Amino acid sequence: MAEPSAATQSPSVSSSSSVAESSAPGGGGGSPGACPALGAKSCGSSCADSFVSSSQPVSLFSTSQVHDLIFWRDVKKTGFVFGTTLIMLLSLAAFSVISVVSYLILALLSVTISFRVYKSVIQAVQKSEEGHPFKAYLDVDITLSSEAFHNYVNAAMVHINRALKLIIRLFLVEDLVDSLKLAVFMWLMTYVGAVFNGITLLILAELLIFSVPVVYEKYKIQIDHYVGIARDQTKSIVEKIQAKLPGVAKKKAE
Repeated sequence: MAEPSAATQSPSVSSSSSVAESSAPGGGGGSPGACPALGAKSCGSSCADSFVSSSQPVSLFSTSQVHDLIFWRDVKKTGFVFGTTLIMLLSLAAFSVISVVSYLILALLSVTISFRVYKSVIQAVQKSEEGHPFKAYLDVDITLSSEAFHNYVNAAMVHINRALKLIIRLFLVEDLVDSLKLAVFMWLMTYVGAVFNGITLLILAELLIFSVPVVYEKYKIQIDHYVGIARDQTKSIVEKIQAKLPGVAKKKAE
């Protein structure tokens, strides 16, 4: 029963599956380029090699995780991230970076040392041998493998090369319009910088990131309605301006 369905497959699929079967240990079948969800030791090296050779960028957080975070799907997780980052930015706005980092490390050490001493006293009083309270976390293997390091470096290099190419294209005026747009944007940013500093802009950006998506999700219909009206009015104004410009009207006529 399986042979007729296999015969109807495309040549590319059959060829890739045959390569995967020939490269798999023991000639066992399986989907091409895929390993089991739990990861068997027999296919670990092949999975790592295919992952390293893959051109897909590596990211620490998936799109779904970021989406769930900014839309407050898990209130505790989003509240913790939002609260800690906001407190950090407000602290940086009031104090120096060295002071903020020093106080943060001192606060963390105060919590861990106090908990360590507390558990030691409890164990001495109760005469129990529970061991170190952070033993489960100390035993966690956090070693960064060379393959994972190269994956992250390759993913970062993709974005760095793209940014360098964009910078060269804008500053060397490959497209005059794009370079002029950058110049106008930077000129407007001088006025923004005269009113706000970088930390203030980061605080405002965080407030917008964690508030605008939720508001838009709740009032999506009303917002889309007014945005559509504004877009139509802007489009009509641009068309009127372009109609009065002789050069633009001539290009449209051609």
